[in-house]
Amino acid sequence: MSGQPGSDLLARLERLPLSRPHLTLLAMGGLGLTFDGLDVATVAFVLPSVTEEWQLSSGQTGLVGSSTLIGFFFGALGAGIIADRIGRRRVMMWALAVFCLATLVAAVSPSWEFFFLARLVAGIGTGAESAIIPAFLSEFVPGRLRGRFIGALAGFFSFGYVGAALLARWIVPMGPEGWRVLHVVATVPIVLLLWWRRSVPESPRFLLARGRTDEARAVVETIERQAARSAATRPPSPAAPSPTVTPADPAPGTAPPPRVGIGGLWRRDLAGRTAVLWVLWVVITFSFYGFFTFIPTLLYADGLTIAKSFTYSIVIYLAQIPGYYSAAALNDLLDRKWTIALYLGGGSVAAYLLSGSDISAQVMIFGGLLSFFMNGVYAAIYAYTPELYPTAVRARGMGTASAVGRIGGISAPILIGTTYPVIGFDGVFLVTTGVLAVGVVVVLAFGVSTSGRALEEISDSGSATVPAPDGPAPVVPGNRTVTGARGPVAVGREGRSPRVDPS
Repeated sequence: MSGQPGSDLLARLERLPLSRPHLTLLAMGGLGLTFDGLDVATVAFVLPSVTEEWQLSSGQTGLVGSSTLIGFFFGALGAGIIADRIGRRRVMMWALAVFCLATLVAAVSPSWEFFFLARLVAGIGTGAESAIIPAFLSEFVPGRLRGRFIGALAGFFSFGYVGAALLARWIVPMGPEGWRVLHVVATVPIVLLLWWRRSVPESPRFLLARGRTDEARAVVETIERQAARSAATRPPSPAAPSPTVTPADPAPGTAPPPRVGIGGLWRRDLAGRTAVLWVLWVVITFSFYGFFTFIPTLLYADGLTIAKSFTYSIVIYLAQIPGYYSAAALNDLLDRKWTIALYLGGGSVAAYLLSGSDISAQVMIFGGLLSFFMNGVYAAIYAYTPELYPTAVRARGMGTASAVGRIGGISAPILIGTTYPVIGFDGVFLVTTGVLAVGVVVVLAFGVSTSGRALEEISDSGSATVPAPDGPAPVVPGNRTVTGARGPVAVGREGRSPRVDPS
């Protein structure tokens, strides 16, 4: 490794064993995702009630079902851009405040239009938070642990969905105002701000990318001290992979790296990765939200009472938990791309079986199976997406992929709401079968392997650099310069090109 401060700090992060500071970050981020899941799932369980209260048509019900996801799109997209400029930590806290306050406003909605708008704003908050937290925490975790760690983090979504199902089962049937009470309960997570504000550190990789080396060093040293005090701490592993590329560490006080817009995700070195990720996100969000947003309503429409349809839904939602955590365990064993393909394939088979099932135990079994596999995909793709981008655009890469995926999530409830009278229960899940099968083909044909590799190594393997738009990469002192197809490039002593940022 070079003697540059940034290189040393990144190597120290990679050598750390999994210990108390990592688990604390997992708990902080995980609780945020739990309440994001609870807030999103709340809409599915109040749809039958609000449809009945305001006498909504199928199209209006579908629009209301998509309200949170429309907001999710703008929240994830905006959060990624903003977080790459002002930091991950601040975006997390603002996002939490927005979704909690908007959910409270939704509880007092006088009309479906007002409810739609309040849920849309709440979705901006949940979208921002859901996109930032995995990208943020991935920058703290060694490559050898990152797959299972981020997979386990994504698994906290399932606790939110199960929590929403349990709360809805007892609160919504209480009376006409039950759905409003459920929304009030969903605002409780705002108390997390008290903990986050005091305890959440900024990403040291982000700080290095902005030239704030002293702050990054302070964060790394704090994590090392906390790890040393942890009873479970082992000595740093000598086999821990270190970044294979020397990052150019900006000197304190120098200008930050140039801003790169969303178009930067489509530069020559990143375009293939971006295309694969966007397709995968559309596939899984279309299938996921088409299923989970409407399953209580579909069951109710086919003759079950609200209470019984919610009971079916609780069983189906519980299958999310083993889905997430089985995939998290496989993330580092099989590699993320193979885990995604395996669980997408299993989901396609489950959706096909569900299309031919009756309203009986079959619905719970095959619905639970579909829930298991689709959430396993999420455990892998939340780990996979931020790995494929360098630090300078990691948050916007994650946020944009998540946002583009929400196009599938937004369209699914609307399409299902308008076509359900024509294609019926079976048709809904035959469409889901085909969509998931497309995802299998894409990831197997074009996916990149990432298991066990440092973030810097993954970026370097695809030459996934983000050069300044107005000129060549700066020459790092001690390196030589050669002329390539795209102009002068700084080359290290061993022939490697250092990147603009410590990604």
